Amino acid sequence: MERLMDRQALRRWRMGCGGRVAFVPTMGALHAGHLALVAAARQHADHVIASIFVNPSQFAPNEDFSRYPRTLEQDQVLLEQAGCGALFCPSVAEIYGDGCQTTLRVEPLGSDLCGRFRPTHFQGVALVVAILLNLVRPDQMFLGWKDYQQVILLRKLVRDLALPVEVVGVPTVREADGLALSSRNRYLTPADRQQAVGICRALESVQCSWQGGERRLEVLLASARQVLASFEIRDIDYVELRDAETLEPLLAQEQQSVGQRPVLLIAARVGSARLIDNRVLS
Repeated sequence: MERLMDRQALRRWRMGCGGRVAFVPTMGALHAGHLALVAAARQHADHVIASIFVNPSQFAPNEDFSRYPRTLEQDQVLLEQAGCGALFCPSVAEIYGDGCQTTLRVEPLGSDLCGRFRPTHFQGVALVVAILLNLVRPDQMFLGWKDYQQVILLRKLVRDLALPVEVVGVPTVREADGLALSSRNRYLTPADRQQAVGICRALESVQCSWQGGERRLEVLLASARQVLASFEIRDIDYVELRDAETLEPLLAQEQQSVGQRPVLLIAARVGSARLIDNRVLS
C-alpha cells in the first residue's frame, strides 16, 4: 500500500490508475466499520484509496478536535491488511492551503438534526469532502450508514455540484450486543459502555412496534425515549422519525404515502461521548 502525503504524490498515484477507483474518506482511529467500507469498495473497483484526515473545520471550538484519537501507524497496518491500495494522509495546510476562504452549505438539511446541535459541522464536512473528491477523482465514494444524515447530505452535495462520483452507503457494523461501532466509543468507560447499548435497544424496540403494525409517530417516539430512560440515558439531542430518502419530517399517518419509508435517528451523550445511531423501519 502506498502512503501519499501531499497532492503531488496523490496526483502521480491517480494518473497511474487504470480502471475504476473507489474512495473511503476517514478521520482515522479505524475499526471494523471502516474496514467494511474498504471491503465493499474492493468489490466494486480496481483501485481503492482511503484518506485519514482529522478535519478541523467540522469541529466547534468546544468539541473534541484536540483529543480525537489519532492512531495513524496502526490505521495504516489495518488498511494494508484489508487490501487498500493507497492511503492519503495530508496535513491541514495540504488540504486548506494558506487560508481557505470558501464555505459550502447544504441547506436546510445541514442545519437540521445534528446540525441543530453542531451548527458548523456539516459546513466543514461538505467543504473537506468536496476538496477530497476533487483531488482523488474517484468513481465511487463509500460511506457508512451509521452516519445517516452525512450520507444523505453528501449525496445531495454531489448531485448539486454535478460531481461525477457515486456515493455508496454501507450497512452499520455493530458489536455483538448491538452497539454501533464508532471511533468515539473509545471515550466510554466500562459503565458508559453498558449504558450506551440502550441506544440500540431503543431502535430495536421501535422497529418491533413498527413491524407489529404501530404507525402513530408519537407512540413510536415515546417508546424510544422510554427505553433510553430505562438505561438512564437522559442527555438526548434528538429522537426523530424522518423520511428515509430525504430526512424530511414524516407526514401524519393519514397523509403518508404507500411508499414512504421511515428512519429512526437518535443522538445522545453517554459519559463524554456523543453517540448517534439509526434504524430504517420498513
